[in-house]
Amino acid sequence: MENKKVHNKFKIPEHNLTTAITKVEPNKISTRGYNQVDLIEHLSYSEMVYLLLLGKLPSKKEGRLLNHVLVSFCDHGVTPPSTQTARIISSSGSPINNAVAGGLLSFGYHHAGAIEKVMIMYQDGINSLHISGDPDLDDPQITDKALDIVCEKISKHEKVPGFGHRYHDKDPRARKLIDLVIKEGSLGPHVKLALSMEQLLRERKGISLNVDGINGAILSDLGFNPELGIGVFMIGRLPGLVAHSYEEKMDEEEFRRFCELDDITYTGFENKQVNNRK
Repeated sequence: MENKKVHNKFKIPEHNLTTAITKVEPNKISTRGYNQVDLIEHLSYSEMVYLLLLGKLPSKKEGRLLNHVLVSFCDHGVTPPSTQTARIISSSGSPINNAVAGGLLSFGYHHAGAIEKVMIMYQDGINSLHISGDPDLDDPQITDKALDIVCEKISKHEKVPGFGHRYHDKDPRARKLIDLVIKEGSLGPHVKLALSMEQLLRERKGISLNVDGINGAILSDLGFNPELGIGVFMIGRLPGLVAHSYEEKMDEEEFRRFCELDDITYTGFENKQVNNRK
């Protein structure tokens, strides 16, 4: 009798996993309540991403804006750690999926982490205000909040995430994204806060919005939680990592090295004796 009680106590429930994302039935697959047959015909890739992550269909305008964001994330060259990691792994003879996984695992606080920090900064700022309707670009609440954020960062000698770039005085991707947001008539409160902050930072530090800075604002206006920021970035960056992994395998010599032996300077102890132990 005791054995039976123990067995029942640790019995796995018959239904131990729930999901509101996708339902699979014989000859039918539904995602967020929509038949995938219909989604295949009527949705773009960016619209499908929006549906999966936010649980609702985007408007055509929202789908286009997310598409602009994803394209801007696709590839940022060979210099980022994620791309170099993917190429090094690919050069070892590993399959593309291993190389791409290594690249994705390279994202962290210092690489790709800016998007979440930016979204938190914007959303905390806007959530602290009492805005009704669609505020003007020069709404005093937004301009005052921009001034508060910028002054606090400068007084603490902290970098403002989403602003400035190592290579570009004015990030061309950010400028294009701003133009597209204006063209779509989608200047939401977070984008307006970002633009107001940019005006102040140009005057005080000579720096402008970068691609993460404007994309964090666009994603915030689209309703994305900051914790999804890195996920959206990964979705955008994936094709670039696949392309670099494939190019490395096809066009480069095997076994790429991070550095040569002559590039290494040893700074540890010398000539220690193992037989001096007591």
